[in-house]
Amino acid sequence: MVALILASGFIEWIYQDMRESTIHSQLGHLQIIKPGYFEAGKADPYRFLFSDDLEQDLLENPTLQNSNHLIKTIVPRLSFSGLISHGDATLSFIGEGVDPQEQVYFGNALKISTGSNLSADHPDHLIMGEGLARNLGVTVGDQVVLLVNTATGGINAVEMTIDGLFSTVTKSYDDNALRLPISTAQQLLRTQGAHSWVVLLNDTHQTDAALAALRNTLSQDRFEIVPWYQLADFYNKTTVLFTKQVQAIKLIIALIILLGISNTMTMNVVERTGEIGTAMALGVKKFDILRQFLCEGALIGGIGGALGILIGWLLAAIISSIGIPMPPPPGMARGYTGEILLTSNMVLEALALAILTTLIASVYPAWKASRMQIVDALRHNR
Repeated sequence: MVALILASGFIEWIYQDMRESTIHSQLGHLQIIKPGYFEAGKADPYRFLFSDDLEQDLLENPTLQNSNHLIKTIVPRLSFSGLISHGDATLSFIGEGVDPQEQVYFGNALKISTGSNLSADHPDHLIMGEGLARNLGVTVGDQVVLLVNTATGGINAVEMTIDGLFSTVTKSYDDNALRLPISTAQQLLRTQGAHSWVVLLNDTHQTDAALAALRNTLSQDRFEIVPWYQLADFYNKTTVLFTKQVQAIKLIIALIILLGISNTMTMNVVERTGEIGTAMALGVKKFDILRQFLCEGALIGGIGGALGILIGWLLAAIISSIGIPMPPPPGMARGYTGEILLTSNMVLEALALAILTTLIASVYPAWKASRMQIVDALRHNR
């Protein structure tokens, strides 16, 4: 149980940290887009621009008054791509125009490793991923030139100053991405629209409730609302991998319990054969003998499971206070300090596993004890 609690708790913490980092650094909880944007937007991005001020419309919508406590903020995003140059080096990039004030709500999931974040006071400054900066050979304070195709079909360029370098949980994103104030991005692209409105909630567990409220409010012909878990491909694949690992650990622990408790209960039956014969001679029914040994097995599982959970909880608290230094996993940009996160469902599942497996392990010894012949059982100790 201790092994199961610690392994499951560590992976649960990874789930939470990766999920919240992905949401707050890139995706938000929900994205409001025009229908078909994710399927055809790369080929014709300017066909999917919003001109609506959805933030004002949604927060003042009477239908959403009861759901506004779910929504923390709604911010626009303008996506584009182009070429970035510094000196003789030129690379392609994927860019986002964002509201510089959104960091107040989104927090520090977009980790600024060097320099500072975007500021409304410096519209000609940008931030970029560490990988992109490294490949381009630039650092904070350097000047770069962005070259893009505009909404009208022309070409436009702007000179920007690097304000900071960031890193996220996804290395491939850091190798290609940069961000600049959305007002500057709109001037660069010669448009006033936005490709998406990103909705940030107060609690990730409220995603489905907010999704249903927004889908009931907005016209499905004009708007498509996509939750974060449909966009977080790396997170989804990682959770599938780790979930299979936890299931394998649970299977191994269940087999250990079955073998250990079955052996213990079998020896228990052998040692108490005389007592079983005496009880049956005094009129105790076979069903009561069976029930007694099954209850004994369940009691062993309950006590052992409870002690395992208690020890696991204490160790989890100690380990979390110290931290688990981890190197960067494949596909991620940085290492992290891990913790152990215990949830009520995890504890209940562990306790249920302990009781159920000990109960199953007790079935054969209990059945064997209940099927004894009284005369043979009484003669056993002679």
